Amino acid sequence: MCVDYYLRYAVLRNKSLVPLSRQHQHALALCVRIERASPIRTADLSAWQSEIAQHFKNEIRIHFAAEESVLFPVARRFEALNDLVDDLIKDHGLLRDNFAEAERGKMFATALSAFARLMSVHIRKEERQLFERLQELMNNDDLASLGRALDDALKGVEQACILPTETTRLRTR
Repeated sequence: MCVDYYLRYAVLRNKSLVPLSRQHQHALALCVRIERASPIRTADLSAWQSEIAQHFKNEIRIHFAAEESVLFPVARRFEALNDLVDDLIKDHGLLRDNFAEAERGKMFATALSAFARLMSVHIRKEERQLFERLQELMNNDDLASLGRALDDALKGVEQACILPTETTRLRTR
């Protein structure tokens, strides 16, 4: 599913936004694994929370910061995108709360499933609404400038792949 998603949208995505889309694909893969493993057994909660916390530390923390400091201010130049940006910022706050809960080991199985749904919906809003509209509203030079700024903002992202554990690996249905 995630590979299909990435291939479908990467072809349509301006190259300036591809690094964010690639990171979205990583997060969606985590969401799919959580969905497939649900309901999460109490004995497995620790492994899942550890992986979620690692994703935040290595990639998502910097991803959110890049969106909030670079992407969202550019999007706000277009009045039609202001409500969407407000929604996305609200999502970031809710997701940060979830990541903090996972880091503290305080997530319940139901919260883990709700987190995966929220993350998935959030990513699809960015990909299908924000990115698509920005590509329609911005010219190629402005998109290229945005891409350079995003590249700078994303420099701190760990390049190491986060591998699932035996507990968090993809399950077939």
